[in-house]
Amino acid sequence: MFALMQSSNVETLHFIVDPDTGLKAVIAIHSSKKGPALGGCRYLAYVDEESAIEDAIRLAQNMSYKAVLAGLPFGGGKAVIMRPAHVPNRAALFESFGRFIETLDGRYITAVDSGTSSADMDCIAQCTQHVTSTTEAGDPSPHTAMGVFAGIRTTALARLGSDNLEGLRVAIQGLGHVGYALAEQLHAAGAELLVSDLDSGKVQLAMEQLGAHPIACEALLSTPCDILAPCGLGAILNSHSVAQLRCAAVAGAANTQLSSLQVADNLENRGILYAPDYVINSGGLIYVALQHQGESLGTITAHLSRIGLRLTEVFAHAQAEKRSPARVADMLAERLLNVG
Repeated sequence: MFALMQSSNVETLHFIVDPDTGLKAVIAIHSSKKGPALGGCRYLAYVDEESAIEDAIRLAQNMSYKAVLAGLPFGGGKAVIMRPAHVPNRAALFESFGRFIETLDGRYITAVDSGTSSADMDCIAQCTQHVTSTTEAGDPSPHTAMGVFAGIRTTALARLGSDNLEGLRVAIQGLGHVGYALAEQLHAAGAELLVSDLDSGKVQLAMEQLGAHPIACEALLSTPCDILAPCGLGAILNSHSVAQLRCAAVAGAANTQLSSLQVADNLENRGILYAPDYVINSGGLIYVALQHQGESLGTITAHLSRIGLRLTEVFAHAQAEKRSPARVADMLAERLLNVG
């Protein structure tokens, strides 16, 4: 545990147990150098506590990198609530979690993530002001999708020589809030969509509304396409899956897409351009961070447009140094975190 904290440079870990509500959670604060740690709250079933803690640490580091490369005055944090088999009162569980966040005196601000909703954030908001993406604040998913769409255009320009997406084959893995919103934007831009999701209803909807082609989940990674857009849970890119890829680039919304940095080198060696996940998917964070500060929608949209510029910078460094964009992005983030 301490070794993982040390290797990831995590500042603090906070553990919460409330037997009355069934709450078992961990909050990882990776960095507070630039401001309070901001990051979502996951509510998922984990095989064991170790897995939940590792997820929180890994994702908190990811959030620090995301915030600093997006030019936001926030650090990175992540909360993971282990979903119990039986929850007598979900609202009470999230209110209990909110009471704990309040004891951190603003060092951590939470938001929606996998398994949580704006309704859950409303429960947390009963007990603390250090929460975003409530029903009143709005869902950040469309803004994440907007940023990923801009990033896909930037990636297409860098790898294929044009940011015109008409006729481009884009394979989307996962049609959740972000994945479906991204599919809608890609469809409007004239891209040909190949989609997979464990929920056949979402796939059916994409077929009917967007003319998407359904692909079995296990076959998507090996399906020929121009751009693969992972939009589900992370770590789908490993040495085995990368060997199967038949695409020119990977650019999607999922967090922590790489199982290790070595996998980024494998992609580079295969000539597959990788858009670092925490750069391309920072739109949701930009939205919740600036919205929490009371900024206008115009200011937020202007900030979102910088995602493409940051990606272009990363790609240029990667090409000049003949290194993976993932390694370049990590280096840039670490450098910026240690400035000032």
